[in-house]
Amino acid sequence: MNATIDDDDDEEYQDEERGPSKSQLKREKLALQALAERMAGMPRSELERLNLSAATWTALDETSRIKDIRARGRHWKRIANLLEREDMAAVHALVDQAEDRERQAAAHLHALERWRERLIADEEGAMSEFIDECPDVDRQQLRTLIRAAQRDQERGRPDAPRKLFRFLRDSLESSAQT
Repeated sequence: MNATIDDDDDEEYQDEERGPSKSQLKREKLALQALAERMAGMPRSELERLNLSAATWTALDETSRIKDIRARGRHWKRIANLLEREDMAAVHALVDQAEDRERQAAAHLHALERWRERLIADEEGAMSEFIDECPDVDRQQLRTLIRAAQRDQERGRPDAPRKLFRFLRDSLESSAQT
């Protein structure tokens, strides 16, 4: 009976010595490759806040020249290998900030879209709610744009709804600044 207990302890000890499994290592490599791809799409001005090595900068700069999909896959692996030597906490923080900004921008666009839909649908109270949110809005121009958007939507034209969207965006931005 004592032999089986000792065998279990030996197996646990061996697992600790081995480290992460091949699958775990592969998941980590794939995550680094996805991070490399994400970083290559970010503006250079944001990336300059990181203290990246010259080799990493060179690899990131070469990205735009690589067109072949297989070569690009190899390139992501190369950048991932270089990133392993970098300060990953700073890299993750920068990417997380960029993703947060993108989420906020998408939420803002969705909110504008909902306002436009509500105003075009002539939902009860939508116009007064929008005016409450943007008290300096030109009410006459808003009504004109809503009517034009309603007509164009019936005809299947996108012009007036787009103009209404831009007007709503500009109105909300100007009211947020004041």
